Amino acid sequence: MVAGVALLPNWSAGAAVTDDPKVDPATRATFQRLADAVFTDRTQALVDDAEGGKKGHRLTSGFSGKVRLSGTQSRDENMALTKLSVRKARLAQLGEKYSGATTSVKLDATQVKGRHATVAVTETTTLTYEKVKGSEPKTTGFQAHHELTFKAGRDGDWQLTGIRDTDDGYLAVNQVAKPAVAAPATAADDGPPEAARSATTRPAPAKPKNLSATGYDYKAMAAYAQKYWSKYNPDYPDFNGQGAGGDCTNFVSQSLKAGGWKHVPGYTSDFHKWFGNSEIQSDSFIGVNEFSWFALSSKRVTSLANVYQMDVGDVLQMDFDKDGSKDHSMIVTSRNSQGVPYVTYHSTNTYNRSVASIIASYPNAAYYAYRT
Repeated sequence: MVAGVALLPNWSAGAAVTDDPKVDPATRATFQRLADAVFTDRTQALVDDAEGGKKGHRLTSGFSGKVRLSGTQSRDENMALTKLSVRKARLAQLGEKYSGATTSVKLDATQVKGRHATVAVTETTTLTYEKVKGSEPKTTGFQAHHELTFKAGRDGDWQLTGIRDTDDGYLAVNQVAKPAVAAPATAADDGPPEAARSATTRPAPAKPKNLSATGYDYKAMAAYAQKYWSKYNPDYPDFNGQGAGGDCTNFVSQSLKAGGWKHVPGYTSDFHKWFGNSEIQSDSFIGVNEFSWFALSSKRVTSLANVYQMDVGDVLQMDFDKDGSKDHSMIVTSRNSQGVPYVTYHSTNTYNRSVASIIASYPNAAYYAYRT
């Protein structure tokens, strides 16, 4: 793939950021093709090539001249692909492989100012699980949002100089983990319950779930999550915007509510309360740690000793950097006959991702599994 279209950077001194319709269409198309190649390369680094795949072939290597990776970005991509190769091996040790994948990139916005361009894109990726035996999902997938920066030389060529993931979550399987940022200090609380950390080893001790004993509809929880993993329910606010803090726990709460969890009205800041609709939400409905406090103190959940004990409707939380503050919530939407749970979540929007895949991506995180 060689980009040979004529690109027209904006050389006007002091020009304002250009609105999307004013950016040269050929430039936009070329930005999109390079972005698609970058994220396709990352996805393909996870795919099993045992059946004659083009091992080592990189789409980005076909770009030169008018648009290409900068030297620094090329090194960054080499490093990312190396890390993903390690992740692929770790996944294989956990019993998971992918037989195929598709990645597509949609250009959301392009802004050009002088020699600099900023491009916002949405990546949609689907991976096919290898050797599906009928009891587990056939595919997993996600949507992720990225911001790419380009710089143009005086001869008119553009170089990709940076990629920033703009979702509040960092769990897409083809993304590499970012350096941990310490959480800000918080005031002492009034003694909310502490969740027990869950092991990630296999095989896990048996912990069968009676899907009808509690009166909750766990299949309805999973169906809701699978319906709204990418198209958000307009009956609730969307917290997945820039600086909004992420929509993961809001999404999990909605799914639990769809399966029969009832509101506990009261003050929004009281972690003993739990409620959410289009107008108001308790902290426990949308906050990762507050949800854990409510769920445990209300005895609507119990902690599981091992993440592989989870079943449909159970909840998984993570503390990425083990600083004591949980960062992410997910809900189990499937479990295969080999005992592997699959989770669906917002921020980054993802459906039916195996727990093995998450552990392979974040082997040093702390995990908290809850039986609902």
